[in-house]
Amino acid sequence: MKVLIAGSLVLASVLAVVPAHAQPALYRYADADLALGEKLIRDNQCEACHARKVGGDGSSIYRPQGRIDSPGALRGMVEYCSTELNLGLFPEEVTAIAAVLQRDHYRFPAQGNAPR
Repeated sequence: MKVLIAGSLVLASVLAVVPAHAQPALYRYADADLALGEKLIRDNQCEACHARKVGGDGSSIYRPQGRIDSPGALRGMVEYCSTELNLGLFPEEVTAIAAVLQRDHYRFPAQGNAPR
């Protein structure tokens, strides 16, 4: 419980310092390194892991009902995989992977056109 409270306080303090207009930039993929994302997906054998989890070629893992419904949720899921598998990805690497997944599987509308 103490860890959860401490983590929430850290997140709240970071968000308080970062201007609100800058926060959505975390989920913009325009500047992401797609070649790096492709390499990381390949090197970390993401597709093989997904196939073990859901069967077939693993592609049914994308867009599970109600789970990944925004660019932020997508990036969060990549971060979750990195943490769970102890990959130690840097933030720019997480973004690069999420950008490739956005391009190849999710295709969320551009941030300016997304419904609120």
